[in-house]
Amino acid sequence: MQDMIKRIVEADNEAKALEESNQKAAAKEKQRIENEAKAIYQRYMDEAKAEIAKDDAYLEKLYQKKLSEITAKQENTMAQLKADFEQNREIWIDQLVSRVIN
Repeated sequence: MQDMIKRIVEADNEAKALEESNQKAAAKEKQRIENEAKAIYQRYMDEAKAEIAKDDAYLEKLYQKKLSEITAKQENTMAQLKADFEQNREIWIDQLVSRVIN
């Protein structure tokens, strides 16, 4: 009987030790998974940031090109308007004066 109680106590102690070992292993595995998940998240975030930076550079280049085109067109239009004004100024003044007087 004494021997049987001793074996039961030993089995219980072994079961507790095994359970504690399993809990430690589970906690360690959980930590490993969390670390791996963080690493994966960080990798994807870094890739996304790099892609965004690449897109930003492309869009900035496109914006500068469009701005240059619009500025050139505006300058050409202003030059044409000034040339038209210089060429037709006297005619327009004469026509205005004539319309006002008549």
